[in-house]
Amino acid sequence: MTSEYTVVDTVPSAEDFCRLREIAGLSARPLAAAKAGLPRSCFGVHLLWQGVPVGMGRIVGDGALNFEIVDIAVDPAHQGRGLGRIIIEKLTGWLDDNAFKGAYVSLVADVPELYAKFGFDLVRPESEGMARVW
Repeated sequence: MTSEYTVVDTVPSAEDFCRLREIAGLSARPLAAAKAGLPRSCFGVHLLWQGVPVGMGRIVGDGALNFEIVDIAVDPAHQGRGLGRIIIEKLTGWLDDNAFKGAYVSLVADVPELYAKFGFDLVRPESEGMARVW
């Protein structure tokens, strides 16, 4: 079923970014801020279905010591097809190739079980985030 999708190793357009965040139930982001921020991403990926972005994720940070996985979103009409896993695999693959040994990678997880499969651990009780050291 995932063969219906095209993986693109860039962030989506700012307009698609804002649309995907909203339909996936994430907080809205101002379009002007998305236009300013997206080009500053360390890495991004989005998935196309019939030419339309239906999933995305990106990595932000300083490019060496600290990274954060953010903006993981999948259109609800396309959820349950393994797209979140594809996005995380692309992001962690980029980190495997680019993060320095000992780099700290964090994220805020709404589905901790998905991220745990990729080596991220809960950091409770100190905080509610998750982290993986590369």
